[in-house]
Amino acid sequence: MNGRDGGAGGLVADAMAADFVLPRELEAHEPPEARGVARDGVRLLVSDRGTGEVGHHTFAELPGLLGPGDLLVVNNSGTLPAAVRLDRLAVHFSTEREDGTWLVELRRRRGPGSAGPGSAEAAGEPYRGGADGEWLPLPGGATLRLLGRETPRLWRASLDREVTGYLRRYGVPIRYSYVDRDWPLADYQTVFGVRPGSAEMPSAGRPFTTGLVTSLVSRGVGIAPITLHTGVASPEKDEPPYPERFEVPEATARQVELARASGGRVIAVGTTVVRALETAALATGRVRAAGGWTSHIVTPEVGVRAVSGLLTGLHEPRSSHLLMLSAIAGRDLLSRSYAEALGEGYLWHEFGDVHLITG
Repeated sequence: MNGRDGGAGGLVADAMAADFVLPRELEAHEPPEARGVARDGVRLLVSDRGTGEVGHHTFAELPGLLGPGDLLVVNNSGTLPAAVRLDRLAVHFSTEREDGTWLVELRRRRGPGSAGPGSAEAAGEPYRGGADGEWLPLPGGATLRLLGRETPRLWRASLDREVTGYLRRYGVPIRYSYVDRDWPLADYQTVFGVRPGSAEMPSAGRPFTTGLVTSLVSRGVGIAPITLHTGVASPEKDEPPYPERFEVPEATARQVELARASGGRVIAVGTTVVRALETAALATGRVRAAGGWTSHIVTPEVGVRAVSGLLTGLHEPRSSHLLMLSAIAGRDLLSRSYAEALGEGYLWHEFGDVHLITG
C-alpha cells in the first residue's frame, strides 16, 4: 500500500525506537514452496502485548495460539496479473476508478531493454517521463492513454478495452528486484481471494491453507471477510496509503461486534483489513457495514478501535505500515520484535515470514 509522500519517514522514525537495515539475505527471493517449505510452514513471530514477550513459532501452530470466540478477519481480494511489459517500460495497473479509468505506474525495465516485452526482467525504478494525453502502445494492439498525474508516481489512464480481461491475457504478477524470477499467478493468490482486484497480493493471508482454515474453525475460531483492493507499492520511498476501494459486509460487521462483546479477540489478517475495519468504525467506534473509498491512515496518535490484534508480514525500514503496527503493539514491543526477527533470520516481503501481534 502506498500513496502520496506526506513526510511519513519522520513519523515512522518516531514510531520505532531505532531504524534498521534490512540485509539482502533476509529478503525472500521466491515462494516458500520453492525453498522446500509448505505455505503454512513459514515462521511466525508472536508479540504478546499482555506479557510483553516475543515468541517464535511456525504458522501451522496458529490454531493453538488462538481460542474459541476469537475472530480472524481476512481480505478476500484476489491478485491480478497487473504488470504489462513493454520494451523498455512496465505498466503497473493499480486501482480502478469509478469512471472506468485506472491509476497506473510506469516503471523502467531493468537491463538494456533489448529482451523484448515477453522477457522476465523485474521492473526497475519509477519512470519520470510521460505527458498528459500521451498514448502508449501495449501488447495485443491495445493503447493506453495517460490522462494526467494523480500523484508523483501514479497516472490516471484509460485503456481502449476492458482492463481485467486484458490483464488476464497479457499481464503478469508485479515483481520487484528482490524476487529473482517470474512465478505463476497462483503463487500470488490466497485461499481467501475470490474477488479479483488487487494489484499486489494481500500477502498476510498467503500462509493459510484449506487444512489450516478447517483446523481453526474446528477450534471455534471465526473467519469473516472484508474486501480491500490493494494498489501498487512504492519500494523506493515511504508513502502513506492513497485512497483505496473497500467493503465491510453487514455479516462481517455483526461478527466483529459479537466477538468484541463476548470477549473474543478481533485479529486482522493484514494491514488492509485494519484499514477497512477502522474506517468502518470511525463514526461511532463500532464496526458497521461500510464501503466506498478510504483515506484513513492508522497511526499511534489515531489508535485503533475495531481490532485487538494483527497478523501481518515483516515491513521494510521506514515503511508507513510501521505506524500502524506501533499503534497496535506499542513502540517498545514493536522495536523488540523487529530486533528478534533480524537476529533470528526471519524473511521479509510477500513470500517471507509472518508476525502476529496480539494480547
